Amino acid sequence: MEHGVLPADTYIVINKSIIEDSDRKILTMLYQPIIGQLPISLFLTLWSDLDKTEIMSTEFTHHHLMSTMKLNLREIISAREKLEATGLLKTYIKEEKNINTYIYELYSPLSADNFLNHPILNVVLYNNIGKKEYDKLVDYFKIPKINLKTFKDITKSFTEVFEPVPYTSFETLNEDLKKKNRNKLTIQKELDFSLLISAFPKSMINSHTFNKEIKELIINLSFIYDLGILELENIIRMSINEKGQISKNLLRKNCRNYYQFENNSKLPSLVYKDQPDNLKKDLIDASSKSKLIYTFENLSPYQFLKGKQNGLEPNTRDLKLLEMLLIDYELSPGVVNVLVDYVLKINDANLTKGFVETIASQWKRLNIKTVEEALKIAKKEYKKYNSAKEVNKIKKQEVKTPDWFDIKQEKEEIDSKEKEEMEDLLKEFR
Repeated sequence: MEHGVLPADTYIVINKSIIEDSDRKILTMLYQPIIGQLPISLFLTLWSDLDKTEIMSTEFTHHHLMSTMKLNLREIISAREKLEATGLLKTYIKEEKNINTYIYELYSPLSADNFLNHPILNVVLYNNIGKKEYDKLVDYFKIPKINLKTFKDITKSFTEVFEPVPYTSFETLNEDLKKKNRNKLTIQKELDFSLLISAFPKSMINSHTFNKEIKELIINLSFIYDLGILELENIIRMSINEKGQISKNLLRKNCRNYYQFENNSKLPSLVYKDQPDNLKKDLIDASSKSKLIYTFENLSPYQFLKGKQNGLEPNTRDLKLLEMLLIDYELSPGVVNVLVDYVLKINDANLTKGFVETIASQWKRLNIKTVEEALKIAKKEYKKYNSAKEVNKIKKQEVKTPDWFDIKQEKEEIDSKEKEEMEDLLKEFR
């Protein structure tokens, strides 16, 4: 459920862990390449809000965050969600009549060892920064190895140094002490393990083969590599040893190899669900144009298409088409939404692959990045489309105009050279 945040809404920060200065390097070197600079800045700001005991803060308003970070609420919420998604923050809300109260629980980042062996974070980090930078990071966090073969271990044990003393009765249970707490990533993907396990002969597995740790790893790997039951069955078969144990390292390697084989040696990458923050426009008024831009920017292409279909799930063909627009044509999610809306309106509610690709190619060449740019070029194309119909006197049913074509657009000034280049690019639509 989505909850709107107001500047007057209050929050309290609670430190659920022991966060140390060394964690700053983990945050900036490992987490920041994945979630960006703003979420890390928000984490550090919330950390600084703690009192001297570094356990709990006093009560602040969200206006305090806006003033301190020089960000608007939308940017703060987006940054907060990325911290939540990567296990660095938990958020609770107490809804009241006028002002809501939030609790922000801070958790320690994963250690370098756990992060660089994580089935999801490790892969995404590698894909985001490339092999050269990734290898540098691994080298930075490596412990130097010293050959101790010619040395003798003379370390004293506890019993060699201390003697037992008479027992004195005292309370031995110390609860609620500060400790290094880390929050796990929550992957909302369901797998039918009963179906998966039933695919293996009893002679191949035992009661410990699919333990809790292995199941969690399989869920993570199935998410990042988009694997179904059939693919997982074959991969797991190649990862089981003669004792019926699944090798975690081999399972990771086999999943990665399978994905790369199916995707031309590429590794998976997590993309933002909606328009990246740097390409969004502030909602400065309640005009139809502003609301429309806000809608295009804050829905993922999947959510947008599902909404255009009155809540029906997009079929596999349409989902692959959306993926192609985002990955192959490198269009931003908000621009994809405008393109989908435009095509559905002028193409009798059909997402024809060839027609969509033609427009996507043009928009990519024109370097269309923002929703406003997409709306402007779509409006120009619609006018050319109607002009061509009038010249050729084609008697067809009048094409329904998208709602946003009636919204007043700002005049775009271009010089003669730019106009000539644009005319050449748009000849195919005449």
